[in-house]
Amino acid sequence: MWLIPEGAAVRSPGVRWAMGAVAVAVLAADQVSKSLVLGAHPAGDVGPGWVSVRLVRNTGASGGLASGYPVLVALAALAITALAAGFALRARGRVVALSLAAVLGGAAGNLSDRLFRAPGFGRGGVVDWIHFGGSGGSMDVADIAIQLGVLGAIIAILAGERARKTREARETRETQQPHETP
Repeated sequence: MWLIPEGAAVRSPGVRWAMGAVAVAVLAADQVSKSLVLGAHPAGDVGPGWVSVRLVRNTGASGGLASGYPVLVALAALAITALAAGFALRARGRVVALSLAAVLGGAAGNLSDRLFRAPGFGRGGVVDWIHFGGSGGSMDVADIAIQLGVLGAIIAILAGERARKTREARETRETQQPHETP
């Protein structure tokens, strides 16, 4: 299974550095983009079309779930961030590890909003600013990194499993074929 620490891809120093770089880059891009949007003070939707800039502060989980309990949501976000770190550090494949590092960076970005933004420690709202007109939902760079990172990890896991099964089937066929002797 891909969560087994033995043979983990992250034992390679190069992969560990790349994972750290991906996580920090996602965290930095998320926080810088939020600071720029907050500094611009957009009023209402800015931008035409199906994607626009709309400032939303989400004190709940995804979709505003449990918005009346920001401390509980912050604790859940802390647990999810730790879980993402644990999965990333145990990934066997490089692509899976890097994808989960993106998830970790996104989770850390949203967690930092919950911990350090107004109205106070552990009660802050995530700054969502990318608004989709058709669905009415809003997100941020961290949310995009989380979603794409999970998708990338799933695809890499499935592709790796398929390749393993194909390789095993080929090896089985090769061992079952009679060997010719001259």
